[in-house]
Amino acid sequence: MGVRVPAAELPPAADVVIVGGGVMGTSIAFHLAEAGVRDVLLLERDTLGSGSTSKAAGGVRGQFSDAVNIQLGARSLELFQDFGRRPGQEIDLHREGYLFLLSRPEDVTAFERNVAVQNEFGVPSRILDPAEARALSPLISTDGVLAAAYSPDDGYCAPESVVLGYAVGARRYGARLLTNCQVTGMERAAGRSGATTVVTERGTVTAGTVICAAGAWSAALGAMAGVDLPVRPYRRQVLVTGPLPDRPERVPMTIDFSTSFYFHGEGRGVLLGMSDPDEPSGFDLSRSDAWLPRLSEAMALRAPRLAEAEVVTGWAGLYEVTPDHNALIGEAPGPGRFLYATGFSGHGFLQGPAVGEVVRDLYLGRRPFVDVSALSAERFTQGAPRKELNCV
Repeated sequence: MGVRVPAAELPPAADVVIVGGGVMGTSIAFHLAEAGVRDVLLLERDTLGSGSTSKAAGGVRGQFSDAVNIQLGARSLELFQDFGRRPGQEIDLHREGYLFLLSRPEDVTAFERNVAVQNEFGVPSRILDPAEARALSPLISTDGVLAAAYSPDDGYCAPESVVLGYAVGARRYGARLLTNCQVTGMERAAGRSGATTVVTERGTVTAGTVICAAGAWSAALGAMAGVDLPVRPYRRQVLVTGPLPDRPERVPMTIDFSTSFYFHGEGRGVLLGMSDPDEPSGFDLSRSDAWLPRLSEAMALRAPRLAEAEVVTGWAGLYEVTPDHNALIGEAPGPGRFLYATGFSGHGFLQGPAVGEVVRDLYLGRRPFVDVSALSAERFTQGAPRKELNCV
């Protein structure tokens, strides 16, 4: 269930129209409004947080292979830690670490290299031996594990609480957030400084700037504006177990990197999931059993106790995936102003706070704290993809 706000009328015009009411859109709205940008309007097709954000596993981390992602993740961790003060919301943050279990020699080599880069940017990650890994995550079996990568600053928190905090904060600074208002068309201005007409199911609004934060639905929105945003949706499923007898007090986000099987503490049980390489692209959100044999095999190998746990609930959500598994952040050339922050390939929730700051600065013509120019959508037409290797 998404976060609901009171119904409001669609205004005839706004300086900034943000499309998408998940963590990315609400973070951008908050940071713009907080910076004094007047007349910020966010449009969400359903309820706030009802898309991918509400289905996320909630992991937050700075452990990436790409230097830009490391900086975005590390900055977001700082902002999550301060969330109770700014914007002012309890998000149930558990900084119990991320533990990547490595069972292939080439992965150990790659993660050793990644850790060195992460350390350069202040992320306190390190390589562990299998015994150290099991001491941190007692539910695992270390059979076949060669090493592990761990950062104690990483963890997980409540996605819907983050959306709520940003939504309330954005409205406190004067932004307007309209739900159940789907965008159906767009006509960009003839001149660079002109206005763009955004067509919705509830009428039209003239926008000085449009910002796409539509997640899995971004390709269609980009097409309306004549902008190629190569984002494809893929279903990911999550399960939650009931209470586990003698469960350790702390259960960090634990990831078996070779299979993508992961779990972390959830109440007295665990939340768990795994990618399915056979999953076709699409917007299907129904529950499927097709991935369960592969999941059961991975659990039996890496966390045998979980294989016997009772599953009490679960859901399906969408990853918004780009060809190189890296985000699209930038401003499109052409008439009118069209900015985008999408295609995070499973990393959008954890990068949402930092990207809100980045998009704010791009809109205001300021230099962001990290150079995101390499994440422009134009990299694909220029033959310069930017691969993120630390994906699950």
